[in-house]
Amino acid sequence: MSFWLILFAILLILAISGTIYLFTRFHRFSFIEKLGKKHKLLSWLVCLIPFGGLACFGFINYFTVIVVLIHLMIFWLIADIIAAIIRKAAKKKRRLYIEGAAVVLFTAVYLAVGWYNAHTVKRTAYELRTDKPIAGGSLRIVGIADSHLGITLDGEDFAREMERVQEEKPDIVVVAGDFVDDDSCRADMVRSCKALGQLDTKYGVYFIFGNHDRGYYKGYRDFNVSDLCRELEKNGVTVLEDETAEVTEGFNIIGRLDKNDEGRLEMPEYAENISPAAFSLVLDHQPNDYAKEAEAGADLVFSGHTHGGHLWPSGYVGLLLGANDFVYGHTKRDNTDFIVTSGISGWAIPFKTGTCSEYVVIDVKN
Repeated sequence: MSFWLILFAILLILAISGTIYLFTRFHRFSFIEKLGKKHKLLSWLVCLIPFGGLACFGFINYFTVIVVLIHLMIFWLIADIIAAIIRKAAKKKRRLYIEGAAVVLFTAVYLAVGWYNAHTVKRTAYELRTDKPIAGGSLRIVGIADSHLGITLDGEDFAREMERVQEEKPDIVVVAGDFVDDDSCRADMVRSCKALGQLDTKYGVYFIFGNHDRGYYKGYRDFNVSDLCRELEKNGVTVLEDETAEVTEGFNIIGRLDKNDEGRLEMPEYAENISPAAFSLVLDHQPNDYAKEAEAGADLVFSGHTHGGHLWPSGYVGLLLGANDFVYGHTKRDNTDFIVTSGISGWAIPFKTGTCSEYVVIDVKN
């Protein structure tokens, strides 16, 4: 959470700086400059009009306004620098503010693609091999994380995505945390739990908590974590809180508490109760305990939390700060496979410029 607080504090500072910078950029358009020669105050007041359009994003949430402002500022700054270099090399003065119009268009297209990536759930498939005996010779796992109900998926949207998951004919479905958020409503939570309960699988549906599921602000939403657990369990979903479940002979799931939860067990403590001959799947919301999970001999670790980077290049910033061991995709350490999903939705911001929304199909074969 501290990483995100730092990140959004930086974003807020950038947004304020960006507002001032953009205000001066809008005044460079030729028709406003001409107006300014006769009506200086009026010309500056006209520059406020675009901010009225930007403020409309506030109907989504204030994070969205900040994101749009920052992208527009950064792209505009880059365009100004490039245009200045070109004009200096060509020894020409600025007449038409072409770069300003180009930046507005580019930003609109860039964020429109980001909107599409966030709201369009894709299928991502992985095929893994194991020497450990798997019943029937194969195991199909469908994994989701970070639905953060309410930002791009409401209850009915989530239910439709679960219909797609059902078409995959999964042996097991796992939910790796951040199923709900502080802004999620009870109706969406109940409908989504029901959708999980309607999945027809061989081994069931397993759930772990992420850092947002318990809620950061007490009383902010119209349900609490106990309500969530009751709805999940009522619909046949197995909730794992630092527990190991023997799904079937030779196949175990370790469901870890979130990194931020007090009293979380260390990875070696789980390994004591697991046969080395059994295939072990670890569900760990935040991908940042890779060394210990590999040392403990886990076969597969499935995580979310990073949203695949969400807004480029925030994923790389997280890696540099040591917040995560991995951002997105598949990697392997020793004999342990690690998969991080970008999430079936995202937190607070309805754009994904660094990745896409997805559910994950993992086929484990002998």
